[in-house]
Amino acid sequence: MITIAIANQKGGVGKTTTAINIATAMAASGWKTLLLDLDPQGNASTGLGLASASRDRTSYDLLIERLPVSECTFPTTIPNLELLPATVDLSGAELELVGEEDRANRLRTALAGHRGHDVCFIDCPPSLGLLTLNALTAADTLLIPLQCEFFALEGLSQLLQTVERVQERFNVELGIVGVVLTMFDRRNRLTDQVADDVRECLGNLVFDSVIPRNVRLSEAPSHGLPALVYDHSCAGSRAYMALARELIRRLPQERKAA
Repeated sequence: MITIAIANQKGGVGKTTTAINIATAMAASGWKTLLLDLDPQGNASTGLGLASASRDRTSYDLLIERLPVSECTFPTTIPNLELLPATVDLSGAELELVGEEDRANRLRTALAGHRGHDVCFIDCPPSLGLLTLNALTAADTLLIPLQCEFFALEGLSQLLQTVERVQERFNVELGIVGVVLTMFDRRNRLTDQVADDVRECLGNLVFDSVIPRNVRLSEAPSHGLPALVYDHSCAGSRAYMALARELIRRLPQERKAA
């Protein structure tokens, strides 16, 4: 299983929207996909239509109670896509893990040996705390959503420094599969300027596909559906399908063949 953390410590960058829709796009491409909600807000779980009352086994149980992945996953309405949900209980997990020796490795241990899926996306909380550290320690690679705004590069530099520390201390094989530009608005001249600056700074690390500002992307979660199901022909859905195709091309060939 290829494990991809979707992280950015800055909130409101389209992280959960990206997690939901890239997971749906991968599932639609025939990949057996798991979306692991590691954000105590549980927005990815809500966005896939799983009510809070139904989440009796969550990522909290995975980390703290050490339940196996197979016991914490739920089917979704999307073929090939399963969800490992989160609730607000997860907010207490960081405090409970602080005194544990394996506090940074709980998620990697939980996912080790899991063979039920081809790819796992981890929707991280908007912070660089212990939950995100667990995700980066468990992940093979990192996908970074980056909003096209003035402070984007400043926040990205902090995240890249964290990645370097994780590589040094916990996960030497952690890579970055790419940076995806989100909330792209061609009517705003600043958007183009930020996009140009990011591409100049990071080069080929930035995906060619960009995610536009799109009303249908914003509406879809209120219906408990990915945008690709809510309106598969909207600009946002088309952008996420293009991103999925590009992501597949970037994944290691030997992992895809497996």
